[in-house]
Amino acid sequence: MQVGRRVSGLVAGGLLLLASNVPGQDRINHEGRILGTTPAVTNAILFNTAAADAVISTLQIQPADSPWNEDISGRPLLANSAAMMTMIYNDLASNRRTLRVFTEMNYVLVPSNQPLVPIEFVDYPDESDPPPYPIPSNMPIETWPVGTSGETLYEWQVDTNNVGGDRHAIIVQPSSGDVWEMWQTRLVGTNWQSSNGAKFNIYTNGLRPDGWTSGDAAGLSMFPALIRYDECERGVIEHAMRLIVKRSRKAYIYPAQHYASTNTNVDLPAMGQRMRLKAGFSVPGSWTKQEKAVCAAFKKYGAIVADNGGFFSISAVPDDRFPAGCFDNLATISVTNFEVIATTGLTGGPRSPGKPVVNAGTDMTVDYASLVTLNGRYTVTGGVPVVEWRKYSGPGSVVFTNAALTNTAVSFGSPGTYTLMLGVKDGLHSPQYDAVTVNVQNNFAVDIGLSGASLALNWQGAYPPFVVERNSNLLSTIWTVVQSNNSTTFTASLDSAAGYFRVRGK
Repeated sequence: MQVGRRVSGLVAGGLLLLASNVPGQDRINHEGRILGTTPAVTNAILFNTAAADAVISTLQIQPADSPWNEDISGRPLLANSAAMMTMIYNDLASNRRTLRVFTEMNYVLVPSNQPLVPIEFVDYPDESDPPPYPIPSNMPIETWPVGTSGETLYEWQVDTNNVGGDRHAIIVQPSSGDVWEMWQTRLVGTNWQSSNGAKFNIYTNGLRPDGWTSGDAAGLSMFPALIRYDECERGVIEHAMRLIVKRSRKAYIYPAQHYASTNTNVDLPAMGQRMRLKAGFSVPGSWTKQEKAVCAAFKKYGAIVADNGGFFSISAVPDDRFPAGCFDNLATISVTNFEVIATTGLTGGPRSPGKPVVNAGTDMTVDYASLVTLNGRYTVTGGVPVVEWRKYSGPGSVVFTNAALTNTAVSFGSPGTYTLMLGVKDGLHSPQYDAVTVNVQNNFAVDIGLSGASLALNWQGAYPPFVVERNSNLLSTIWTVVQSNNSTTFTASLDSAAGYFRVRGK
């Protein structure tokens, strides 16, 4: 991730007010999205709220070079991809041989001062990160609220109706990046218990100790892999998903750290194996934005085998704001539409040395009518870079003379504050981005000339068409158009009546 710089500005009556230019003010993620400032978390926030969206959307969830954020759309196939997908397909019951999206794991955001409480790990204490954990009183348990029969959060925490199940629970602390994940979690009286507890951090690529499990049998973190409401609303899922298969083999590959099988058949997927939706799969235009986002992510980031189960499935949060049935069409995608890729390792792919370094240049203030030369630059150590400028935000159109040049000229369709993004891809590492802010001023200047009984107006700045108007009373709101064209001059004969003129441009 490259850090950009921005300044905010306001043009009012010809006065340009600029905030200070603070390096590092912008954080840009691996998708080229400016993350903004993370709101302070002062109390425990449930996942299915606008407050949680506001926080989570500003986080870089796992580093840009994390396997969860790795673009695998161009990776070669595993040599036995076809055989492995055939086995995955045949393992499933005949009515389960399509993709499923289950609304399962939820989470809660907690502040840095969330009180720590004890929790007992009853099955895998030797593979658990030690308590206490920052468990809030409103910690949700898997499938709440949409997968319940109307139980309150407390009733679901204590499992009043003995529903059982995996009962995963996830706590995220944005200030530190720490994530605590548990399974078979239950409130017993006033005390918490769980089968296992695993601590991760979203700001590092750290792994579980070799051979340790977690809430997923692969020893992976679940939180980075969940399909969330906020990202579906943006229309882009920016990460790989967690994938469940019927059977796996006795092996794990990066980033997994644990297996859950005794079978050594090489045509069974290892924990950590990665599948993607075939590029040729055509997504119907009538599908929902949630379904389209899942398909696009499955092609770009894929899904990582994380656990065993009875379906070929991925996980979304059980957010009651999702429209009913918004993932249903995905259940028509046959397992035969997926393939297995050759994955990269701990120090391979985007984690290899020599990622590009990008600098979009210094923020600038320019005149509206001028053609501006940008001053971006980059360094790469290998590969043929793909360079592209694009408009990230701004009130009008932006025209780049050649968006593939770091020093391209650019023009703007209207005054205002624009953010331009420079991206560089080398085909190996995560795309690198930086942003520059351009404050476009409308320096519209009019010269007034008097010669005898004639008035001459000449102006520069802004864009046509230009409208010249006259008013006999400056306090009146009624102006009469006396000229409207592309000319930058106007002449008139003076009479004895008082008159006021104004010129408006685009």
